[in-house]
Amino acid sequence: MTVLSDFDRRSVAALLALAVAAFCYVTVETVPVGLLAEIAADLDVSHSRVGLLVTGYSVTVAVLTLPLVKLTARVPRRPLLLALMAVLVAATALSAAAPTYELLFAARVATALSQAVFWGIVAPAAAGMFPAHVRGRVMAVVFTGGSIGPMLGVPAGTWLGQAATWQAAFLAFAGLGMLALLTLVLALPASPVRNEHAGRGTTPDARQFTLVLVTSSLAVAGFFAAFTYTSAFVTVVAGMSAALLGPLLLARGLADFGGIAAGGALSDRNQRLAVILPVGLLAAAMLAMFALGSDPWIAALTIMLTGLAMGALIPALQNRVMEFAPGSTDTASAGNSIAFNIGIALGSSLGGLALTHSGPRATALTGAALALAALTTAVAMKATARIEPVPVDAGER
Repeated sequence: MTVLSDFDRRSVAALLALAVAAFCYVTVETVPVGLLAEIAADLDVSHSRVGLLVTGYSVTVAVLTLPLVKLTARVPRRPLLLALMAVLVAATALSAAAPTYELLFAARVATALSQAVFWGIVAPAAAGMFPAHVRGRVMAVVFTGGSIGPMLGVPAGTWLGQAATWQAAFLAFAGLGMLALLTLVLALPASPVRNEHAGRGTTPDARQFTLVLVTSSLAVAGFFAAFTYTSAFVTVVAGMSAALLGPLLLARGLADFGGIAAGGALSDRNQRLAVILPVGLLAAAMLAMFALGSDPWIAALTIMLTGLAMGALIPALQNRVMEFAPGSTDTASAGNSIAFNIGIALGSSLGGLALTHSGPRATALTGAALALAALTTAVAMKATARIEPVPVDAGER
């Protein structure tokens, strides 16, 4: 008699803890945006200097991810992940205790350094705890944590910081990080990458991997070309009240959340289609936004559809990275993280140029052009066979 191998509870607990860690990292990175005035007043610095707390963090992650992942390539994954989480907790607590802007900046750089390594190794470590045929859904769980950071973590941190102090918000996320750390201490296996598929590419192919990175950069650029300037589009083009922006962004975040679940499931069935469909949806939504966005209902719908598309695309792209990685999946994942950040910078810049020279409606057209370019490279990627569950004898479990 043959049955599918069960998912042990420790691996599931460790996976959820990694998702919480991703949530903490993304939230800690961006929460100063919501606490700009409070931090500036308390530390007696300008709003622009507080903004540099986010910019400096992002630049640190983008520039140092690949070299740090290579530097730690031979470090066993369990102690490395636990050390990274310890740095997250300690540095976030230090941020709350920082009496000066300079110390706060240094604490955030320390957090960013740990995040740079975390994003490079978390996907292979998470995938390695489970069979290959559920890898897409495993990626969805991990990236759900990162996705709900801006959707729930930043608003919650902003509320707590305004109701109490900005330090209280940082302490709360340090506490949540500590909970994730303690769970990992108890549940993370000694060798997180227990399945061979997670350490190296399932179907190594440097050309296909390059197409994945290009698709990632172009699709993310297309999204951020419009998303960065959502406020201007909603108020100027769609004629909606600025008060509706918050609820609209929340709805977009919920659509993103649903997209991640759908994208992870589809990626386990058909990896190529799981990339093509959301990129095509993103391009179509952007074109509709440009052509029909003066209607408030259509503008709202298309904004939500861009969230759905990006949510579905993120786990699908990571699964393709794990498929085509020409070498270590750690290094490949770090490359995808860099490609993502390049896309953010490229999209925001091109969207800003479009806004300056042609107005907010043009940001949607710019996004559509980039998404269509991403669709071209997504279609060029080859199909691979679906990974089927491996039956094991009941006595071997």
